[in-house]
Amino acid sequence: MKSLKYYAFVVLLFAVFIFIMNGGDLFKKPLGSEDNFMLYMNRLEDNISITEWQTASVNYEKLLRAWKKIIPRIQYSVEKDEINAIEVNLARLKSCITSQDKALALLELSEAREHWHNLNR
Repeated sequence: MKSLKYYAFVVLLFAVFIFIMNGGDLFKKPLGSEDNFMLYMNRLEDNISITEWQTASVNYEKLLRAWKKIIPRIQYSVEKDEINAIEVNLARLKSCITSQDKALALLELSEAREHWHNLNR
């Protein structure tokens, strides 16, 4: 009976680890309005498209806060390179918004979106 409990515990532990390691798609979904990465990305894209740079700057900060909330949830289930690539895109995007470069800002947003969709693939 003691060994049955031990084996059940080990199997349960492995199941939890497998769930965590493969749960990237589930963990990147928003849990509330504060961490809705795609919502802020879409808003930011709309702001940049119509050259509302002040609003774009505000939405960029919201996007960055959402990203910082998502990282701890996905860090064990996605590639570190993908996380780093999104962070590089967001850093470049800030410079594009500051310099009000519409073409480069849309390019960085598009690349960040592609990295987002490739998380956990």
